[in-house]
Amino acid sequence: MTEKELKEAISNLAIPGNVISCEPYGSGHINDTYLVKLETKENLKKVILQRINTEVFTRPDELMANISGVTAFLRKRILEGGGDPERETLNIIPTVDKKSYYENKSGDCFRAYKFITDAYCFDQVENPQQFYESAVAFGNFQYLLADYPAETLHETISGFHDTKARFEVFKKAVSDDIMGRAGEVSDEIKFIMERKDVADCFTDLLAKKEIPLRVTHNDTKLNNIMIDKKSQKGICVIDLDTVMPGLAVNDFGDSIRFGASTALEDETDLNKVSCSMELFELYTRGYLEGCRGKLTQKEVELLPMGAKVMTYECGMRFLNDYLVGDTYFKTDREHHNLDRCRTQLKLVKDMEQKWDIMNDIVGKLSGR
Repeated sequence: MTEKELKEAISNLAIPGNVISCEPYGSGHINDTYLVKLETKENLKKVILQRINTEVFTRPDELMANISGVTAFLRKRILEGGGDPERETLNIIPTVDKKSYYENKSGDCFRAYKFITDAYCFDQVENPQQFYESAVAFGNFQYLLADYPAETLHETISGFHDTKARFEVFKKAVSDDIMGRAGEVSDEIKFIMERKDVADCFTDLLAKKEIPLRVTHNDTKLNNIMIDKKSQKGICVIDLDTVMPGLAVNDFGDSIRFGASTALEDETDLNKVSCSMELFELYTRGYLEGCRGKLTQKEVELLPMGAKVMTYECGMRFLNDYLVGDTYFKTDREHHNLDRCRTQLKLVKDMEQKWDIMNDIVGKLSGR
């Protein structure tokens, strides 16, 4: 963005004080994020300014309606519980005409949040306690939003975790084989095809109303939790762009897929790849503590399946992208998406071998 564009955006947001600096901030890959420092009569203030990526989020009005509704609800619940909503949820700074975001003449959309002081986030797990704290925080997110009418939220990315629909897209990619790559990955294709029941599982259960539709975050990685510097506790869930109707078991499962793996997502030595039962138990304990009984018994029973479904879905998506020419996920080397796919499928296989252990852990922690 040009300096002129930044100044225009800031002037149209109700940000009090004189701007001292505006610098790129954070490690996000979707939106353009800036830290704005301002001088006020009382003290120095900081604000997070973002330009929304409207190529990814094509309906910014619906996106911001979701975030406005959810953060207002969270603020009310946090106050009722005696918490501090200034630090425990995102706080939108409105525009000068009291809207949730500003759109300029070029169609660029900007929003601002109050900066959460004395807290930070991690891109990778540095110690197990951080993983546990993220679990408690995401569980608490479910607890606080348990009564929010999920069906009133917009889908910011349509069919994001509809694994059944993604399976059909994958089948077409295999059939079309536009890059001529299917022959070299027949084992991986067979692995995915043989587990169609995994792809169908949650969609079918939701259709039969055996599990409820909930407000879900859909990007439950450690770096979307703010950790308090003093207490080292997870205090705030951030990056609410993918908050939409979904399944709590998917949120849980994505955390396990990413955080309980013993290897990087693109590890080429599959002997290093497994699902740590110690980290699985740690996260499950924290998540259930955070949820405080708001999950149904069926949802709790399905937590191991959530880990399997999300890992399977991600592996299928990586392989799908490889088959169509690496058009979605950014790649740094040849066969990068194939390497990613293989780590996910190895994790699925490892989970299957540890299935009884995973279910016993959930049973023990939930008192079943």
